[in-house]
Amino acid sequence: MINKKKIIVILPAYNAEKTLEKTFSEIPFDIVDDIILTDDFSRDHTVSIAKKLGIQHIIEHKDNLGYGANQKSCYQKALELDADIIVMLHPDYQYDPKLIPTMCSLIASGVFKVVLGSRILGKSALKGGMPIYKYLSNRALTVIQNLLMGQKLSEYHTGYRCFHAELLKNIPFQANSDDFIFDNQVLAQICYHGIEIGEISCPANYEKDSSSINFSRSVKYGLGVLIVSVKYFLQKMGFRFSLFKS
Repeated sequence: MINKKKIIVILPAYNAEKTLEKTFSEIPFDIVDDIILTDDFSRDHTVSIAKKLGIQHIIEHKDNLGYGANQKSCYQKALELDADIIVMLHPDYQYDPKLIPTMCSLIASGVFKVVLGSRILGKSALKGGMPIYKYLSNRALTVIQNLLMGQKLSEYHTGYRCFHAELLKNIPFQANSDDFIFDNQVLAQICYHGIEIGEISCPANYEKDSSSINFSRSVKYGLGVLIVSVKYFLQKMGFRFSLFKS
């Protein structure tokens, strides 16, 4: 705990057998109270490794439901366990678990209700191995999103996120996509509620075992991101979309 806040780390997993143990070993258990792993029908030994590591809360999807659906299961379980602060950490070791105390402190102290680990701050993205096309598309999409949504974030596409639990209770995340666009929808909903988003610099760590979507799915994701941002802009202009229902 930090400031008597119960901290739960969620691990949305898919074929993470090669990196799960390394990620788990660097989680700061002096402040983290519980771990939840959701396995989205992996084809490897992710679940057996999670059990070997002693992770008590393991949710196994009986079909591959998608990245967004994986997060929904994690968040719902964390809320059921009365988490005060929820950290979403990918178990592919792309993000540094040692930053969890800093992110949680910003939430527990009341400075922010959501904090993102940004690969763009600190100029570590390319040094950490981010493919150049992903870096360029990240920068281009972020510029467009900031313009449409009136924000100044360094990136919208990080998978390293820390939330005050009450914030997740107040946005309709269960109605969002089950695919990768889920992450962007959540941020758009948060921004729409006027919540300020904090960011800290997070070194990128792209290794051969890190998960990544292919080029065609990246294009689909990029188009989805633009649609979410345009909907946000139009919602502010008076149009109504179910994405922004309370």
